Amino acid sequence: MAPTPQPGIFAAALAEHVYLELDARPGSGREDLIRALNAVGEPMPATGAINVVAGLRPSLWGSDAGDFTEPVTGPDGFTMPATQHDAWLWLAGADRTALFDYTRAALGVLDPVVTVATEVAGWVYHHDRDLTGFIDGTENPPRSLAPSVATRDGTAIALVQQWRHDTGAFDALSVAEQELVIGRTKADSVELGEDRQPPTSHVSRTVVEEDGEELKIFRRNTAYGTVRDHGTMFVGFCASQHPLAEMLRRMAGVGDGVRDALTRYTTPLTGAYYVIPPVETLAAFG
Repeated sequence: MAPTPQPGIFAAALAEHVYLELDARPGSGREDLIRALNAVGEPMPATGAINVVAGLRPSLWGSDAGDFTEPVTGPDGFTMPATQHDAWLWLAGADRTALFDYTRAALGVLDPVVTVATEVAGWVYHHDRDLTGFIDGTENPPRSLAPSVATRDGTAIALVQQWRHDTGAFDALSVAEQELVIGRTKADSVELGEDRQPPTSHVSRTVVEEDGEELKIFRRNTAYGTVRDHGTMFVGFCASQHPLAEMLRRMAGVGDGVRDALTRYTTPLTGAYYVIPPVETLAAFG
């Protein structure tokens, strides 16, 4: 039987999200951490239905993928920081109260083994839009094909980044100017034609093609933050690390000097890779 990807990767229509990055406490080994993460996925009392996705630093898991330990820096100095931690938990639910209670219970299970490095609360904005007002995830594969894009033998590589938005500066642009930054129409997310598509657009820089074939990524982004300090939690899953890493290089303009125009209105605050093991592999440590 083929390994089962963690189902939370593909769970849709959940409005509330929590993202936790974790570091192992001194004396806690790899197996201690895996057992603790596995326990978080077990049912907890009085919490409601919560989806849990758990991942580990690639070097800690023993993956061929690399840790995010070096920043991605473009020729003009624009930099995506490297903030790798030991483990990552993504919890999602339809009800904020249930998610809050579940997260508290999860941290109680994890506390003897890890410290919490980052905690970010996210939510779904206008059903499927990010805080620029554009539809997010248009390039995603259909749900029926998502597992083949996001996983290999049940295992996924996740890229997790927190991006702060300068919403005031972006909103000061006309809709036509915003569409040139993104590369799609704002109302219905139609990709701009070749005669209008700038090489600096977000679409142009994030669509990775090799040998005439587009290398797909499965995105599960949400909004985060407050009215005064907010942005996008980028969560991208792929069967291999290469498309994710190449996308970041292209966004920063590494190699050709063409930088993603959206990065002039958003600032990356974090960057890490995590291996998302199959259900059966995590359960083996239970």
